[in-house]
Amino acid sequence: MSEAAVAEKDLGNTAYKQKNFESAHSHYDRAIELDPTNITFYNNKAAVFLEEKKYEDCVKFCEKAIEVGRETRADYKLIAKAMSRAGNAFQKQGDLKTALQWFQKSLSEYRDPELVKKVKEQEKQIKEAERLAYINPDIAQEEKNKGNDYFKKGDYPTAMKHYNEAVKRDPENAILYSNRAACLTKLMEFQRALEDCDTCIKKDPKFIKGYIRKGACLAAMHEWSKAQRAYEDALNVDPNNEEARDGVRTCLRSNDEDPEKAKERSLADPEVQEILRDPGMRMILEQMSNDPGAVREHLKNPEIFQKLMKLRDAGVIQMR
Repeated sequence: MSEAAVAEKDLGNTAYKQKNFESAHSHYDRAIELDPTNITFYNNKAAVFLEEKKYEDCVKFCEKAIEVGRETRADYKLIAKAMSRAGNAFQKQGDLKTALQWFQKSLSEYRDPELVKKVKEQEKQIKEAERLAYINPDIAQEEKNKGNDYFKKGDYPTAMKHYNEAVKRDPENAILYSNRAACLTKLMEFQRALEDCDTCIKKDPKFIKGYIRKGACLAAMHEWSKAQRAYEDALNVDPNNEEARDGVRTCLRSNDEDPEKAKERSLADPEVQEILRDPGMRMILEQMSNDPGAVREHLKNPEIFQKLMKLRDAGVIQMR
């Protein structure tokens, strides 16, 4: 390595740190003239271009650095640095996919732990950007209508394909989860149907069909007590809803299970057991038994609310 070239590189580094980029370029160019086989000089010029936001020039010198590095069998870490810097240039331009490709190339040369984290974050960003770009409520409505047509014809698998696409196109639309839940119930995919009902209710607690379809799904599973509670939740939204009233009546007629046996069966549920073992929940339940009005305060906490609802559905506690 030429001592004169190294001296020019050092002067370039000093100028770079002082953000005197014109002078830095001049010294790095001189270093390259003196020793055109040193990958570091090209890497350093690329770093200056990156700071100057001259991204095309940055990538150009990164590529030159890689070429020189390959020819001279340079340290793989230096080659990896050039690839990573090219990725940074594309990232700065908003071209996340090309940036990711460069980062992955860099990791194939040297697995830098910090870059590994960066790549994982980049992959998440790309995935989320693709998801958001895919959202289109108009197409979602078209897919929902197609799903409804096939549902009416009794072609539930084809209806499902369209409902799935509708949900992807408009994932915040509660109605779409309700429609898909109805289809899943017909396909006897009860657990998935319940998940869609719960998602529907979470996204729009006032959308009554979410509760009614949850009740229908649970009734199909002969979970009469839980189905009854779902219909009762519907009546809390609309006390005059006939479908919900009919659902409650059907559950009352059909539920011939002894209440104590039902409670015993529910207590065997591992999730219920875990809630009851939680010291914090035991304290809350004791407080509620001494002061029924305390429940209102606890319902404000989403996590506690979900646990209390689970205990209510299991018949462990009663709530109105």
